[in-house]
Amino acid sequence: MYKLFRMFAILSLVATLTSGCAVNRATANVDPSANLATLKTMYVKKIPADDSTYNLIADKLRSKGVTVTTGTDAPPAGVDAVVTYIDKWMWDITMYMLELTIVIREPQSDFPLATGNSFHTSLTRLSPQEMVNEVVDNIYKGAK
Repeated sequence: MYKLFRMFAILSLVATLTSGCAVNRATANVDPSANLATLKTMYVKKIPADDSTYNLIADKLRSKGVTVTTGTDAPPAGVDAVVTYIDKWMWDITMYMLELTIVIREPQSDFPLATGNSFHTSLTRLSPQEMVNEVVDNIYKGAK
């Protein structure tokens, strides 16, 4: 009986310690009225403290055939969409991107045409480039 209880306790401990850290989620929602194929020029609004995520997003959108400009100011006149993002970082031995949310917005009304999110904890972490690729690809996959 003692051996059975001990084995159950060890299995419970292992399950508890390993199950909470392996979480990942990747979602995208595109407004039914949005036609992403018609969005040929976009402006990625850079977060002032960001050093690289905005460039990764801009480069990924360029690979989709979009002309992209970036900056911290108001978007220039004539762009088809404004892209905003939020990147959350976490420390676990090294810094890694925990979560990335990208929103493609209508420039005049700020209406969200498409939203994508990627969330990966330490055990399933991706590089920032992989996070951007996952979010943008899922947004375009969700477009009709």
